[in-house]
Amino acid sequence: MGSESGTPLLTQSQREGSSFLKACFNGTNAFLGIGLLTVPYALSSGGWLSLGLFFLVTMMTFYTGILLKTCMDTDPTVKSYLDIAERAFGKKGRFIVMMIMNSELYLVGIGLLILESDNLKKLFPNFMIRIGEVVAIECRQSFVLITALVILPSMLLTDLSILSYVSATGVFSCLIILGSIFCVGAFGGVGFHEKGSLLKLTGLPTAVSLYIVCFAGHPVIPSIYTSMKNKHQFTQVLLFSFVLTTFTYLLTSCLSYIMYGESVESQITLKLPTKLISSKVVIYTTLLIPVTKYALMLTPVANAIEGGISTDFKNSRKVQLLVRMVLLLSTTAVAYVFPYFENLMTIVGSIFAALCSFVLPCLCYLKISSSYRSWNVELVGNVAIVLLATLAGVLGTYSSIAELVHKY
Repeated sequence: MGSESGTPLLTQSQREGSSFLKACFNGTNAFLGIGLLTVPYALSSGGWLSLGLFFLVTMMTFYTGILLKTCMDTDPTVKSYLDIAERAFGKKGRFIVMMIMNSELYLVGIGLLILESDNLKKLFPNFMIRIGEVVAIECRQSFVLITALVILPSMLLTDLSILSYVSATGVFSCLIILGSIFCVGAFGGVGFHEKGSLLKLTGLPTAVSLYIVCFAGHPVIPSIYTSMKNKHQFTQVLLFSFVLTTFTYLLTSCLSYIMYGESVESQITLKLPTKLISSKVVIYTTLLIPVTKYALMLTPVANAIEGGISTDFKNSRKVQLLVRMVLLLSTTAVAYVFPYFENLMTIVGSIFAALCSFVLPCLCYLKISSSYRSWNVELVGNVAIVLLATLAGVLGTYSSIAELVHKY
């Protein structure tokens, strides 16, 4: 059976193995990132009662993460998300899931570039790249190109054991952002006086889609699991990652909402006053997120592409670097022309993340374990998750596309 993780570099990672702490950093970094900046906007879209749906999403995604591990334990040759899909639904299932999974991670990569350029533009609104006297690249687009150059070195790291050190930086960056947002409210004159709305039905599809994005790291879970020295500790690793991620998201969203209420923007950093030191800490720290997350998100995509290359070339270091450079260049090109971060993230959550984090783990588990053959509580629970995710996906996609049409 093939694997999208079948490169020599990842094999080396499996031989050496990631420790419990490294796996925790990789796991937390897979979930804690872009969502930290968008979850306040999600809360303002749905109102306080939408937090009930946030906790529901948290519990469901933790459960489906365990399902992926259970599927891998049934066959020692299963090393990746794609292997799980093939074990359940054959070659066609593998191909379909590969397209869905890699589309999600690819769009997240684009989102990271847009995120970086938006925050750099807030700091340096008059920046522009000039080439001679004729060509002038506007501020946001200039920073997209600069961001790609900054991310470039991290794309050369393809060993998850090494990437864990980069992941640790990303996790601590998110915690610094949380602390700094609190300082802006407590000591920056903003205060915590906004009450917000109890419930906004029209904004629930957007809120749920963005909540799903917060926990959209499932395609990376099998890679983290196979890279661990002691795989029996994986459940504890996943639990640690989810508890820390949920706590951080919850505090960030609540603090931001009572600071700015309905005026929260798509990224909380775009609302903060740039003159405050604590605001600058948030924005500058935010700039680390794309650097620390981009390589971890795009590695499965690169591995999948390499898995389809002829055996004569797939083990070539030059080919591996070429694949990663093509991914970086193409995501940069899309981010250059598409500025709508919140709509992109809503689409990622409502379509791709809903499929990869909810629908596919449940369907694969039911097929591999043959649980679908008998009517029981487990079957009902998995079917309920699939139906809820499908409903959220349809409503979120419609809401996002309608908003995009309105903007254009």
